Amino acid sequence: MTQPKFSIVAPAYNEEETLPEFYRHVREVMDGLGEPWELVLVNDGSTDHTLEVMRRLHEQDHRVRIVDFARNFGHQIAITAGMDHARGEAVVTIDCDLQDPPEVIPDLIARWREGYHVVYGVRSEREGETWFKLFTARLFYRLISALTDVEIPMEAGDFRLLDRQVVEDLRRMRERRRFIRAMTSWVGYRQIGVPYARHPRFAGETKYPFRKMFRLALDAITGFSDLPLRLSWICGIILLGLGVLLGLVLLALRLAGSAPLAGQGLMLTAALILSGTQLVFLGIIGEYLARIYDEARDRPLYTVREHIGFDDET
Repeated sequence: MTQPKFSIVAPAYNEEETLPEFYRHVREVMDGLGEPWELVLVNDGSTDHTLEVMRRLHEQDHRVRIVDFARNFGHQIAITAGMDHARGEAVVTIDCDLQDPPEVIPDLIARWREGYHVVYGVRSEREGETWFKLFTARLFYRLISALTDVEIPMEAGDFRLLDRQVVEDLRRMRERRRFIRAMTSWVGYRQIGVPYARHPRFAGETKYPFRKMFRLALDAITGFSDLPLRLSWICGIILLGLGVLLGLVLLALRLAGSAPLAGQGLMLTAALILSGTQLVFLGIIGEYLARIYDEARDRPLYTVREHIGFDDET
């Protein structure tokens, strides 16, 4: 089998309606480039007929190769598995819902040919998304930018082209709670953005509701910043200082013969503030401990039930 120049990596979870149209777009775009390519589809434990659709695509075109997970491992792990199995000199990661149009791929490749190692898509427009989705997305990027130690481009998602050298570096990073965008920024190299208009989903429902966005943000913060841990002791010092100051004020008032300010309401308020603050930072510490626990178990990132289209490699 011809060694591909380009690998298109697309994770899929319950995307039976979108996959045929996605494949058609990718085939038209990549065939137009006139160079060998492959499409690596990762079935992330779908519960519909996604795998059957993938099999039909492979039967039609053996450039379609399938990694079938034994269960759902999540979007970031699915992207990782796709990169693990991709063979191209350049690897493009893209979702198969057609929100990120495959027609932009030639623009990414053009900047790669200019010498850039990472070319990421920048959403200049986001069509068909609610105000809540837009608000939470902007909040997500600003929060990550403010709290993490790496610079993540605004409005840049997982639609990007990675040079083979970058892919190999990312493959050596095997942490369980992954945030590919931050990991890509962390490795460095020459990087540039390409603006594009993001389309509405072709079919189906979003696989990134607010709950998953929150989890992704938490993984990014705890994976690339120790600022929350440092804030805990800073907050503790401030609260301790306020407590000492309040104690001195109450003592001075008592010595002066004035009625003390302390009472049941004041004590209850102070107790609630202190206990609430402690629980919040205990939760933050717990998140970091959970990451350590996950790494200490040293389990594989994913398990594969079946590989389809990999037995014809030369």
